Amino acid sequence: MSESTLERHQGASSPSRPERRRRRFSGRSRRDFFVFLAFALPNLVLIAVFTYRPLFANLQYSFLDWTLGSKTARNIGFENYATFFGSDDAPRVLGTTAIFTVLTVGLSMVLGLLVALALNAKVRGTTFARSAVFAPYVLSGVGVGLVWMFIFDPGYGALAWFLRTFGVASPQWFNDPQLALTMVIIVYIWKNLGYCAVVYLAGLQSLPGDVMEAAAIDGAGATRRFLSISLPLLSPTTFFLLITTILSSLQAFDLIRIMTPLGNGTSTLIYEAYMQAFGSYNRAGYSASISVILFVILLVITVVQIRFVERKVHYA
Repeated sequence: MSESTLERHQGASSPSRPERRRRRFSGRSRRDFFVFLAFALPNLVLIAVFTYRPLFANLQYSFLDWTLGSKTARNIGFENYATFFGSDDAPRVLGTTAIFTVLTVGLSMVLGLLVALALNAKVRGTTFARSAVFAPYVLSGVGVGLVWMFIFDPGYGALAWFLRTFGVASPQWFNDPQLALTMVIIVYIWKNLGYCAVVYLAGLQSLPGDVMEAAAIDGAGATRRFLSISLPLLSPTTFFLLITTILSSLQAFDLIRIMTPLGNGTSTLIYEAYMQAFGSYNRAGYSASISVILFVILLVITVVQIRFVERKVHYA
């Protein structure tokens, strides 16, 4: 067979690139693509309408001098941001946000791990205990705040009655800014402790039993096994909880709004944005700039965690 005949034979037997593309997007592939669109497109539309559209609209409002309810607004560029960072409120609000986030995240995770270790024990009544620990997490923040307001009330609250039995006066939880922040932190940890405990419990129950048994046979005690084996293997769970609890704490609002309506010592970034827009100020543009600052902080923290903290995570 000559060379030209061989080339014609190969050209006739091998399909061209356009033909291969048509085959690739025909039949079953095309049907799978439309099925994907049928399931994904409604969710993508909802995300675009209710997440990204408000996000970009809020960014636009942050550059306006706009009073809530007014039909007119004036473009002032970055003046709202300069006003916030140049005011005396910025250190107070940012400091309160940092204290609230660090304490609620740290204590919730540490106490949640300890509770998970207790719930992981094979004793009678653990099922009821797990349900009782997790129950506050699914309760309404408004309801939880109202109940704990009665407990902390210095006049007729349950805590005041308990302290009076020992001849101790109840602290003024609502009037003292430091005590008000402490009160909200305590309630927030109590409400979210069950979430951390249940997630850590799932992580503990997924640990390889043969590794733990081998360590016990080699003479490692319970504390040594926990620090050297269990804790490193729980690093994916810890990493997941670190991201979710930080994001949740930075956006905590309902408990603060119910327990301290005036934000006496508890004005975090999200609550300050609410007060500026819907309080007595009605400064919608200024409130939008605070919301953008909060969004940037959330974004930076998430990126740093994924970029650097995840390097310390052991997935195997």
